[in-house]
Amino acid sequence: MQLIMEEDRVTGFQAVARDITEMKQAEEKIRQMAHNDSLTGLPNRKLFSDRLGIALTQAQRHQKEVGIAMLDLDNFKVVNDTLGHDVGDLLLKAAPERLSAVLRKGDTIARFGGDEFVLILLDLKGIEDVIQVAQKIVDSFRKPFLIDTRQLIVTTSIGIAVYPHDGTDEAILLKNADIAMYQVKQTGRDRYQLCKKA
Repeated sequence: MQLIMEEDRVTGFQAVARDITEMKQAEEKIRQMAHNDSLTGLPNRKLFSDRLGIALTQAQRHQKEVGIAMLDLDNFKVVNDTLGHDVGDLLLKAAPERLSAVLRKGDTIARFGGDEFVLILLDLKGIEDVIQVAQKIVDSFRKPFLIDTRQLIVTTSIGIAVYPHDGTDEAILLKNADIAMYQVKQTGRDRYQLCKKA
């Protein structure tokens, strides 16, 4: 803002207004790229880590349980290899919609890359809650996906770790959920498994 002076008196002022809409849109796009997966728009590893940290802190404070469910799509490579990556990408976009229909509003779905998704299941009353959610997910994935005029049957394998029983920090919980998921893969797929204590 600039004052307009006449004979030592202020007679007005002049201001310049700028439209910062484009700058704000660019800042939002950068923020989005830093925290969200570019294909699905889901939280990426960084945003997942932030949300899990908050969830674990609140769970500790309120003596609650938090479930971590790691899942991937069974035989996803076959879809990419036989139908192409465009169809694979459409399937990767459809999978979170299927998950959202089963999860509660406060739960988090994140994409870790490829066909791997990780869920944060909040405010569990007990292990039974996470088992119920996992079974609903498995059941929902048994229904065909309509992708590009094709009906695809793509099941899912889920490994589950629960705070505080299976770990009290992000690294241990993710590791235990990952191990449980690979145990499912090795023993037939299309189901879930809780972390097994050694």
